[in-house]
Amino acid sequence: MTEVTSWPGTGQEPAACVRSITDDLLQRVEQRLSSFLSAERARYAEVDERAVVAVDALSDLVAAGGKRIRPAFCITGHLAAGGDPGDPGIVAAAAGLEMLHVSALVHDDVLDDSGRRRGKPTVHTVFSQRHQSRGWQGESRRFGEGVAILVGDLALVYSDELVSQAPPALLAQWHRLRSDVTIGQYLDIAAAAEFSVDPRLSRLIALIKTGRYTIHRPLVMGASAAGRPDLAAAFAAYGEAVGEAFQLRDDLLDAFGDAAQTGKPAGLDFRRHKMTLLLGWAMQRDERIRCLITQGGHSPDEVRRRLLDTGVPEHVEKHIAGLVERGCAALADAPVAPVWRHELTDMAVRGAYRNT
Repeated sequence: MTEVTSWPGTGQEPAACVRSITDDLLQRVEQRLSSFLSAERARYAEVDERAVVAVDALSDLVAAGGKRIRPAFCITGHLAAGGDPGDPGIVAAAAGLEMLHVSALVHDDVLDDSGRRRGKPTVHTVFSQRHQSRGWQGESRRFGEGVAILVGDLALVYSDELVSQAPPALLAQWHRLRSDVTIGQYLDIAAAAEFSVDPRLSRLIALIKTGRYTIHRPLVMGASAAGRPDLAAAFAAYGEAVGEAFQLRDDLLDAFGDAAQTGKPAGLDFRRHKMTLLLGWAMQRDERIRCLITQGGHSPDEVRRRLLDTGVPEHVEKHIAGLVERGCAALADAPVAPVWRHELTDMAVRGAYRNT
């Protein structure tokens, strides 16, 4: 078999062409989000000046950046399955995924009482401060959180409107994805409230909230839009392993990362008593960490020092490497072109070893 050294009709190496096509589609996703929100703002500006406030809050959060992981996996799943890069439906699906993620972030910040997101004050913080500074009636905190709930709900509505313009074949996965993230979020706050020391539950939450929501289902949505449901099993195995690696990286960044790079406060999970995958995994290995967590009254710095003293970060890094290897191995026999197998491997590595 002759090795393909350039992409037909372009003269580019396959990997470079793949990245160029993907980047072009992601840029179209950005344009779709921007044009959609601009049109909504124009529509509501004719109603009342207050009616644009929620749309502006969404626009600000979208414009603040983000990694666009879910759109990227959706697009890659579509292209790896042989889908048409010119299909506007896949752009709509990817834009809907990002809008759903914005909804989840706004609500998550309320649940976690987080003050910053993507390097800026969170929605509920902005509106609480606005209420207080203007001397409005009622409680500032409740106003801010109320506005954030509505802004998140609006993003949820918009996400469905965008995905309605995508190929119907992906809708079953879309509905499951939305259920997954909501159920996973409930399990997350319930485990924190119960202070449940259950590594199995921590892993289940990571599987639902990250493996399925972030990687597995966006990939299968893309493949389904291309008429390739046969890729679902391979993409599920890849997504669940790589998703666990992604979650462990998130946990490490929360514990030891630089807030200036991540755009959110360090140690937030410790302060909120979240039973993260990192803590669950560490407690399985080290009884001293289990005792520290279950005794209560610990500070984030104490937990951080214990994790460092017992070498947990180094062991987690090895575990991440194993998960990435396992996930990529799941693609070995998948009926996709080698160039897309390589791209998915590269995406797994980039995500599992990111610093933001």
